[in-house]
Amino acid sequence: MRFGYIVSEERGAASMVLAEAATQLSARGLRLAGAVQNTASAPGPHPCDGDLKVLPDGPVLRLSQPLGQGSRGCRMDAGAVETAAAEAARHLDGAALLIVNKFGKLEAAGHGFVPLIAEALGRGLPVLVGVNGLNLRAFESFAEGLAEPVAAESGAVLAWLGYPPVLAAAAVSARASA
Repeated sequence: MRFGYIVSEERGAASMVLAEAATQLSARGLRLAGAVQNTASAPGPHPCDGDLKVLPDGPVLRLSQPLGQGSRGCRMDAGAVETAAAEAARHLDGAALLIVNKFGKLEAAGHGFVPLIAEALGRGLPVLVGVNGLNLRAFESFAEGLAEPVAAESGAVLAWLGYPPVLAAAAVSARASA
């Protein structure tokens, strides 16, 4: 069983690594399930605005509740996360890897992507999860020592999966020039 996690102290860095790795793995022909930060969408007017792309091909869901221009806080749309998890579950059959953008507050409470992570692991499917420092203890408790840290670099993710990073980068480069 392969169960890995990426922790980054820099806000959004783990999400960017997971999105980049998903792009590179898809370019290699791997079928993915899960969800990553949608890097194609322009950032919204508020720093909390963010979208999640269900792998392999959407939909893209807004993760933050609209609180208005003058708001200072952030409020995640739990329904959007639950919808993303349900959509991702439809793609689990035949997938080579489950990627979960973030083990967040919902997952720390046992919701969100937790049932899908457990199902994927039960099937022997590799799982890679982004974790922030705030939820690291909850993730470690959930993982029960079964997850291993992976460096927050797309090359490290590819190596963790057994793909040489240089070859993956060459494949993406070759595809881009074709």
